[in-house]
Amino acid sequence: MPVTVLVLVETINDYLPIIESNDFHVILAPTPTERSEAIKHHGGQIQAVLTRGPLGLYAEEIAALPLLEIICVIGAGYEQVDLQAASDRGIIVTNGAGVNAPSVADHAMALLLSLVRGIPRSDAAVRRSEWPKVMRPSLSGKHLGILGLGAVGMAVAKRAALGFDMHISYHSRQPRGDVDYTYCSTPVELARTSDFLIIATPGGPGTRHLIDRQALDALGPNGFLVNIARGSVVVTADLISALEQRRIGGAALDVFDDEPNVPDAFKSLTNIVLTPHVAGLSPEAAHDTVQRVADNLLEHFAGRPVLTPVTLPPRNRVPEK
Repeated sequence: MPVTVLVLVETINDYLPIIESNDFHVILAPTPTERSEAIKHHGGQIQAVLTRGPLGLYAEEIAALPLLEIICVIGAGYEQVDLQAASDRGIIVTNGAGVNAPSVADHAMALLLSLVRGIPRSDAAVRRSEWPKVMRPSLSGKHLGILGLGAVGMAVAKRAALGFDMHISYHSRQPRGDVDYTYCSTPVELARTSDFLIIATPGGPGTRHLIDRQALDALGPNGFLVNIARGSVVVTADLISALEQRRIGGAALDVFDDEPNVPDAFKSLTNIVLTPHVAGLSPEAAHDTVQRVADNLLEHFAGRPVLTPVTLPPRNRVPEK
């Protein structure tokens, strides 16, 4: 009997044959209704789930899947996967950290360029038959701060340093000994030293609201913020206030707290660029992330260690009766 994989991700249909060709049976359920129905009617046969960080997999869903052995997350983030519930059941969790880093880094730089150079507003003006001559900053020689120097952060740093001759500073949980970039001990210090600040850290409780009013004020009225990580890293109300009061120069966002619901306040601002969480989407990234999932599934069901395991919390002890 082939292993049944429940797929909750909505953007990889063209690449599902990579999984199916390895004798896995796929149940595709990308909408909330389809997801609920699939778990209700097929929960007794599902042995693996493919999801992404914001979609997650919740404790009650895990409890409804008695044969579940492995949860594969596309991308680095797994913030909505109940890791404790998985750990308590002995379920393996994997992610795709670093696989889509080139695509995300490309998008981060595209957002930074479009924001700093005012591309969307210039485009809209020309379409209105206007011809404004607006002076905008250059990227060359500026200081770029990167919050989170993992695979995505490193890819951004290389593009900025080698392509735009930018000076790189970063903040992460620990300084890295393998880079020459400047380490800042806090997000506020990082913001203070930066002309541009790109957020590239994972989501989850450990990074929630790292960027608040204090950090935004440290970035200042000539500073620009780009978030291609998770909306939860930034205090949304503080960001809206900073943009409305021009306490920062502008922001470019690919991620939001409650996707796909974007605050109306963002939509009315002229110093912001918005995209619908597409930084990690490219044909190359989709292929490679699905291939990573297939590889992890093959390893697990062959009885071998998975390639990219997520560290789980210790199991809760079941009280003795």
